[in-house]
Amino acid sequence: MRPLRLDLAGFTVFRDETTIDFTDADFFALVGPTGSGKSTVLDAICFALYGQVPRWGSSRGIANALAPSATEARVRLVFECAGARYVATRVVRRDGRGNVKTGNAGLQLMPAGFDVTKLDTGMSPDDLGEVLAGTPAEMEQAVLDAVGLPYEQFTSCVLLPQGQFADFLHAKPATRQQILINLLGLEVYEEIQKRAATRAMHADAQLTAVDQVLDGLTGAGDEHVAAADARADAMRALADAVESAVPALREAQQNAADAAAALTALDAEIAQLSAVRPPADVAAVARTVTEARAMAADAGTAVAAAEDGEEKLRAALTGAGDAAALRLRLQAHADRERLATEAAALTKGVAGAGSEHADAVAALDRARADAARTVEQLEAARRAYQEAQSADRAAALRAQLVAGAACPVCTQPVHTVPPTPAGSAVAAAEAAGHAARADNDAAQKVMAERERAARDLERVLDRARAQHEQLAARSAELDRQLADSPGPAVLRRELDAIAALQRELDDAGSAVRAAREAQRRAQAGVEMAEDRMRTAWREFDTARDRMARLGPPSADRDDVAAAWAALRDWTDAEVARRRADRVDAAGGVDTAQAAAGAAGERIATLFTAAGLTTPAGGADGAGYSRAAAVAVERAEAEQRRLTERREQARRLADQRAVHERDSQVAKALAGHLRANNFERWLLEEALDLLVDGASRILRDLSSGQYDLVHDKGEFYVVDHHDAGLRRAVRTLSGGETFQASLALALALSEQLAGMSTTAASLESIVLDEGFGTLDSATLDTVATTLESLAARGDRMVGVVTHVAALAERVPVRFEVRKDARTAHVERTGL
Repeated sequence: MRPLRLDLAGFTVFRDETTIDFTDADFFALVGPTGSGKSTVLDAICFALYGQVPRWGSSRGIANALAPSATEARVRLVFECAGARYVATRVVRRDGRGNVKTGNAGLQLMPAGFDVTKLDTGMSPDDLGEVLAGTPAEMEQAVLDAVGLPYEQFTSCVLLPQGQFADFLHAKPATRQQILINLLGLEVYEEIQKRAATRAMHADAQLTAVDQVLDGLTGAGDEHVAAADARADAMRALADAVESAVPALREAQQNAADAAAALTALDAEIAQLSAVRPPADVAAVARTVTEARAMAADAGTAVAAAEDGEEKLRAALTGAGDAAALRLRLQAHADRERLATEAAALTKGVAGAGSEHADAVAALDRARADAARTVEQLEAARRAYQEAQSADRAAALRAQLVAGAACPVCTQPVHTVPPTPAGSAVAAAEAAGHAARADNDAAQKVMAERERAARDLERVLDRARAQHEQLAARSAELDRQLADSPGPAVLRRELDAIAALQRELDDAGSAVRAAREAQRRAQAGVEMAEDRMRTAWREFDTARDRMARLGPPSADRDDVAAAWAALRDWTDAEVARRRADRVDAAGGVDTAQAAAGAAGERIATLFTAAGLTTPAGGADGAGYSRAAAVAVERAEAEQRRLTERREQARRLADQRAVHERDSQVAKALAGHLRANNFERWLLEEALDLLVDGASRILRDLSSGQYDLVHDKGEFYVVDHHDAGLRRAVRTLSGGETFQASLALALALSEQLAGMSTTAASLESIVLDEGFGTLDSATLDTVATTLESLAARGDRMVGVVTHVAALAERVPVRFEVRKDARTAHVERTGL
């Protein structure tokens, strides 16, 4: 895995959007003050791929990804693996309740030759290539397939976190062994052992199943197959013999069936002829028809006479006049008399209403005069009140007048002061005004009532006059209509004559209806009698038609009784003749049935000779043929079954050998892998290779002073400056411990790809360590080692340091600074 570009926004100290371009940075250093965010860059790379960071632990999890007070953090990493380019993206959000969750995660395979700088143009996720993972759950397997390393191996071989640099060096043997197992993927051998055991168990189960089937395949040897072949040949010979004998049986059965059918037909004809019987009342049917027709003719004559009388009365009624018009004219005479009475009464009412209206008008005039008088009195009282008020005010001023002085109102000299009145006239004037007001209100009320009464009487008088005019107009119209009327008495006589004619016409209509009902009943009697006649002829025709094939005599269509008598005489003669023929027919049936029985016995002998139960032959011998065919099919099916069972037994025997061999091989493999010797041997070989590579690097770093060895899982250093003394690694100083840890890390990174069972592509290594504990000579050695590792060109090498001497040796530097708001990264160097 080789990082190419890293984009951050809202991620821990990187609050603002930040882009780090690792293009062509084969050997780089992340430099800057302590706490500026150097290690956060590596955290972002690890988080984009795996969704977790070593130094976060599990206390808060992904909540550490959010910058303070930020609600969203975004990380996007573009990287290469084995020549392919990928882009990994993770977005973390905080919801309204403060819960932090991964809002989005994805991995995409970018098109070949994709220019990373195009990401600055605002491309959509759909433009970045094929989607390999679209959810956090899918990311783990997709990243493992792309990078080839799980999280634990990635943080031990590619990204070496701060504070864990010497963990592998100081780990206990059991812990170190487990780390190597995880890193080398040796758990695959445990999986192989489990699968081998499962395969062995499956092979044993199949072996048992095959044995059970073989146990059930007894009786399928060659001798059983030969016996089945012979049985099939015998059944085929039986079928051929039966097929040869069946035609004779069918012919004999057909002869017997024909004879029986002829006898049955003769019996049927005798029964049919004997069943012919004429109806009991056939002679009375003709008499009933004649009598009914005579009654119908008499009823028709009566209907014609009744209808003629009705027509004459209707003509007379038509000539007598229009009864409705006469009734209307008689009603008009009554209306004229009524209107005359109403007009007289209304004339009297109009006169009375006029008198009352005149009285109301006179009363209204008097009320208006009274109202005008009270108005004058009210006005006089108002003037008196005002004069009384003026007098009171003048009296009040007199107290201020002095003889010889100027008047305060008119400024004229006062010669003599008049005397002051003894009392005030205002109260009396006010009382008189109230009384005048009351009289005026009462007069106005009376006048209003008189006006309403006059108006009401005037409206009544107008309505009475209008009604009188309407009655006069209606009376004049009735006088015009009745100018030529003969008078009410004549009109009543004419109406009585018309009513009498109408009653006679109604009686004539009843007589017509009664005659027609009698005619209908007579006609119904004719139809019933004729229907009985037709029924008698239909019965005769039906009986004769049933005998048509026997040649009955012709019938006289004028006399049904004679026709029935002739048919009965013919049937009696035919029955006698057929009874004589039946004796010979019965003898022929017995002879034919005996011949058919003999043919059936010959076929039954064939089945008995073949060892089979004789089947029912059926009406045409098909039962024998069917039974023979079934016997052949069963014999051939048994022949095929035994042949197939013999072949199945042979195939199962071959399968059993395969299952037995598979079981033995799987058990042997599971047994070998079940012991710890194989895994122990692999771990020892891997540790030997790892220690050899680390010892070579440590020798360079320590200028030949130290070699690294191991014994029973423990690490030791051989101090060549102390006569080859072997010391435990825990006795090393801080600088020496760093050298040994760096040697192990580099060796592990170099050799893991060759030793691991996974398809890891270790194209980079990043060391997150301060290097501040090293002296200048060792620091120079470390720098030289890293430069040599980078110069090989097969991987990117990165370091995180705040040591200026080491940073100056690195060609590409990313300077990390942090202000009050966010961290910034600037690329310097080449």
